[in-house]
Amino acid sequence: MATDLIEINPLEPSAEALDRAAAAIRNGKVVAVPTDALYTLVADPFSLHAVRQVYQAKGRPINRALPVLVRDALMVEELAREISPRFRVLARRFWPGPLTIILPASPAVPLRATGNTGRLAVRQARSLVADQLIARLNQPLIATSANISGHPTCRTGIEVFGTMDGQVDLVLDGGACEGTGASTVDITELDWKMIREGAVTSRDIAECLEFCE
Repeated sequence: MATDLIEINPLEPSAEALDRAAAAIRNGKVVAVPTDALYTLVADPFSLHAVRQVYQAKGRPINRALPVLVRDALMVEELAREISPRFRVLARRFWPGPLTIILPASPAVPLRATGNTGRLAVRQARSLVADQLIARLNQPLIATSANISGHPTCRTGIEVFGTMDGQVDLVLDGGACEGTGASTVDITELDWKMIREGAVTSRDIAECLEFCE
């Protein structure tokens, strides 16, 4: 596979670049794009071929779920088996932004995309590129860090190209991404659990959910 690299302005993404990326995703391909704090691999979560390509590109264990980007909390209703008050409170407070929320996945989501766990990690990014891609496709997107599993995450398009050339179909090079990575919180059980602490802290979550338990 030959990987293509095209430049994009993350603050004013061109329609041509977005259209090209959207067409690739519709065809089951994997695209690397700049998001809030790092480069992300995006693909169609409803395409088993695309899901398989993402796992292969990263060398990611198939028992680890692939996070998904959404355009808003409303889009989550089609992906989650249930929408809890805790989810609504967290999404209202931290989205768009650096918080990934783990929910029970609906049967509409391929089990393979959840790493056979039946759970789905969702986030609304503060990223025009991601937002406009989702709007063009009118669907959520797989969104996992653009790197080989176990290796450092890539913060520039050139790093992604150098690391994953031949593993992904297209890289949208928007220069350097800066910032603290997203936090991940699991709210599938009675007691919520911080899986990874990033820009949003455990204290932030506890304060937000204080009157929701």
